[in-house]
Amino acid sequence: MSSTQEEQYTNDTPAPPDGDTQQRNSKRRFNNRRDRNQRRERSDVKDTDSPLPSELESTTDDKPQKPQRDQRRYNRNEQRNSDNRNEQRNNENRNEQRIEQRANENRQRHHERGNRHQSDTPSISVVIPMLNEDESLPELIQRLEQELEPLARGRYEVLFIDDGSTDTSFEVVRNANRRNNRIKGIRFRRNYGKSAALSVGFAAAKHDVVITMDADLQDDPAELTNLVAKINEGYDLVSGWKKKRHDPLEKRLPSKFFNAVTSFVSGIKLHDFNCGLKAYRRDVVKTVQVYGEMHRYIPALAHWEGFRITELPVQHHARKYGQSKFGFSRYMKGFLDLLTVVFTTRFIKRPLHLFGTVGALFALIGFGIDLTLSIEWAMNQTSLSNRPLLFMGIAMIIVGVQLVSMGLLGEMIVKNSLTNAEYTIRERI
Repeated sequence: MSSTQEEQYTNDTPAPPDGDTQQRNSKRRFNNRRDRNQRRERSDVKDTDSPLPSELESTTDDKPQKPQRDQRRYNRNEQRNSDNRNEQRNNENRNEQRIEQRANENRQRHHERGNRHQSDTPSISVVIPMLNEDESLPELIQRLEQELEPLARGRYEVLFIDDGSTDTSFEVVRNANRRNNRIKGIRFRRNYGKSAALSVGFAAAKHDVVITMDADLQDDPAELTNLVAKINEGYDLVSGWKKKRHDPLEKRLPSKFFNAVTSFVSGIKLHDFNCGLKAYRRDVVKTVQVYGEMHRYIPALAHWEGFRITELPVQHHARKYGQSKFGFSRYMKGFLDLLTVVFTTRFIKRPLHLFGTVGALFALIGFGIDLTLSIEWAMNQTSLSNRPLLFMGIAMIIVGVQLVSMGLLGEMIVKNSLTNAEYTIRERI
């Protein structure tokens, strides 16, 4: 080979590598492979949602790692779907709870409106004693139904107490009951009196407000609304006042005198104690005991029990049917009953205050008389043998001591019966 050909060969063809160059090239390829593997591992760790392009372009060396990535991706999808299902169930539960809560609130509001409606609409019991009033009953029942339906909204009852009628009064009530079961009747075997009829009616009354009236149509059923309105103002008993009476003079004059005396003795300023048209709270009729001829003094009995009493002018009509049951004997009985009322209400728990006061007064007067006579006798101014006043003084002292002794015995009886004492309680909290 010539020198020219040797030079051309040296310039065009690379010289074969020596040992160092081969070692460096091998080391470079190893480093490149290691770096590529590290980048691939880091990409696998960081991959969370979608595969990276390097994974799509993986070489045959990456094929053993593909099932692991697919499993992780599947697990993530399953977890995501499970979370979505749980959230959906939670949303459905919350919606159901909100719907149930709204339904409960609606039911509560409806219940409260119903309670307010019932509290504004009182339930009423009308108690009517009757004696031979068959002519007036049909009209009375009709007018009562017209008044009570809008006033009580169906929550009422009318109790007719037949006090031994000899006509067809109770048959009229029976026929009305077949048509309207709120019309009820109680029939006595004989005549017991108005107080007995009211007492039985009070015991049978079931509603909050109890109204009494007569069956002769002289009491106007249209006054029921005014009486209930007065009760709603806070009073316990509303007594009617027949300010303009359509009765004969022989009935009006004794009534005025009777009412004046009763008002003075009882301490209650009412014009008409004997008016049959009255309204009571249920507590009043369940507390006051009515017997004998005590129905005239129900306001006084209720006042002494601590109930609030008021009076309301009412319309009064002339008798339209039948005859009046009025008699003068009832005034004598009424005054005797007044003494009974005063004693049983004011002194039933302290009898010594009554008997002791009267007895002490008698004893002091008798002692004063005898002391005066004794001084005159000691001064030789009189002779006791011809002075009947001496025996009168002695008798008054004896009566006074007896009255005080009766009061003491009464106090002992009251003390032994204190375990059965009854007191009217207005409210508990």
